[in-house]
Amino acid sequence: MSAGGAFGGNRGLRPVPPEKGVFPLDHMHLCDLEKKEYLNCLKSAGHKSEECRHLSRKYLECRMEKNLMAKQDMSELGFKTVDAETKSEEKTEQTKRNEE
Repeated sequence: MSAGGAFGGNRGLRPVPPEKGVFPLDHMHLCDLEKKEYLNCLKSAGHKSEECRHLSRKYLECRMEKNLMAKQDMSELGFKTVDAETKSEEKTEQTKRNEE
């Protein structure tokens, strides 16, 4: 075998840690509902993530509440204030209703 291992492991390159660090998987399924809502939204929206941002936020908030990731201000994760985001969601929903 070579020094890289059977599956082409580390060949002298140093691993680079993730920017935000590692957070545990949800083995206890504490945020499954939020995850499923978000994934269903993505499927129905044609994988346009902008239309599902409110559910992404809800999922991340759940993970923080359950200590599955470090608590951070949502603005650091790319989210606007709750009021601004809620107004944006309402506009999107209203536009959809007007199109029907």
